[in-house]
Amino acid sequence: MPVADPELVERLREGDEQAFAEVVRTWSPSMLRLARVHVRTHASAEEVVQEAWLAVVRGLDGFAARSSLRTWVFTILVNTARRRGRAEAGQVVELARPSVDPDRFRGEDDEYPGHWRPEAAPVEWGPEPEVLAAEFRGLLDRALAELPHRQRAVVELRDVHGLDAEEVCALLDLTPANQRVLLHRARSRLRGLLEEAIA
Repeated sequence: MPVADPELVERLREGDEQAFAEVVRTWSPSMLRLARVHVRTHASAEEVVQEAWLAVVRGLDGFAARSSLRTWVFTILVNTARRRGRAEAGQVVELARPSVDPDRFRGEDDEYPGHWRPEAAPVEWGPEPEVLAAEFRGLLDRALAELPHRQRAVVELRDVHGLDAEEVCALLDLTPANQRVLLHRARSRLRGLLEEAIA
């Protein structure tokens, strides 16, 4: 939301229904996907989100602002989801392949080693940024939906909501290495899906 945390918290504490509706509308889709990481069914995830919002309303006066409001809300959500569902254990797995095909880059014997080969460089945006941005958002939403739950949760928290790695590790009970692997795989898969759709 564009409004600063302290102002938003104050508006919520004063019972500003418009502010609360906007926060719920903006954050609930990601909260639902994050809850889905911890519970078995979509219906359970919906109940977790509702329960988390109730806990937010009840606990808002006690919010001490030691973190951002968003981080506090997502922490409540994750704690609620863990209590209700099975917590998935994080296992560190080795990366099977690089995120971008190495053949797309110039070789060591090239004048510019490691740079994109001209025919393999990422697609550049055209002159219609607003139309393309809307199309891109639709493509991104569909690509996110294809990711495994844990990868989607990590990439949304990091790249959509702007949480740092430490916050994501705490929210999802991940080791730093596992968080990096999940983020790497999610970004890699998203890149591939988006490039296929744009090509």
